[in-house]
Amino acid sequence: MNRAQEPCGPAPDPPDWYRTFETELACHGLPVPEVSRTSTSTRAEAEAAGVPPFEMYGPAVLYAREVASALRDYQGTVAPPAPGSWTGNPTDLSSTDLVDASDHSVPVDSAEQAPTATTIPADAVPSIAPVVLRLTNVSVHRGRRTVLSGISLTVHRGEVVAVVGANGAGKSTLLQLCAGLLRAESGRIERTPRFGYAPQLDSLAPLLTVDEHLRLFGAARGMPRGRSVSTGHRLLTRLGWTARGDQNAGTLSGGTQQKLNVALAQLDAPDLLLLDEPYQGLDALAYEDLWALISSWRASGAGVLLVTHLLRDVDLVDRVIELPAPQEGSGRSARWAPRWTRRKEPA
Repeated sequence: MNRAQEPCGPAPDPPDWYRTFETELACHGLPVPEVSRTSTSTRAEAEAAGVPPFEMYGPAVLYAREVASALRDYQGTVAPPAPGSWTGNPTDLSSTDLVDASDHSVPVDSAEQAPTATTIPADAVPSIAPVVLRLTNVSVHRGRRTVLSGISLTVHRGEVVAVVGANGAGKSTLLQLCAGLLRAESGRIERTPRFGYAPQLDSLAPLLTVDEHLRLFGAARGMPRGRSVSTGHRLLTRLGWTARGDQNAGTLSGGTQQKLNVALAQLDAPDLLLLDEPYQGLDALAYEDLWALISSWRASGAGVLLVTHLLRDVDLVDRVIELPAPQEGSGRSARWAPRWTRRKEPA
């Protein structure tokens, strides 16, 4: 993980830590009442555990970023961001920070072309935002069947991109390639090292408790135990569930397991979220909560690539990538349509 280094000197005093924490929350756009409430609850958790905040949560700046990403609610307090907009520092992550997630590369003449200015307003194109994911002429086969052929796409920070297509078109395969779980036969995959992945089939261990999942995934990402649990509980609360940390994952309903699955993917506020039908098993209210979270992730500068079958999701994203139906043969390349056309292009 490309995380900031912890200070080499003595840990800051608790008052200084909380002061920095509150300042950073405000800088990330949280309203004053939310900053006060979050700081109070964080202080109460640390005092109840008898642990200094730095030891429990880590550096205040990093923890504030994760809390802001999980808690920030722009509805009614901040004007919604323009589609594809990104309000962070453009020097935080540039395309040169991408790592090659493929085991090989092939020469490519050109990547996917951006639409002309007559199709999308120039100020709406997210080309100025850093790239967090780039696929160039990626192909994959399963046996004799071509699953994906010549796929090229790019995801920027502060952008939500939906992947749609018929059953068998390779949508889940595409996300598995992006996550590094599958190898492509050809092409190039470049991806930020800081990413989270929520697969269609949950990644939970039925005998582990909720908090054990949070600590395990947090440890894999270099997070202190207390911070991973508190951040996970905040994310789950945003999804409409007050978690009971000692409950085994196997006893949770399908929708609640999916909420935990999504929270684990976003636990350390990654730069890229890969979500494979994240709404599976969610009721109507939880579905709205999920999109409120996705909107806050976009506003905080994260890129999101999600697979969906729901037409209403198309109006909530910046771009739509449509994968051709599997029976269309070998010449399969991803088509895309901007959000503002309100419909996807036919294959």
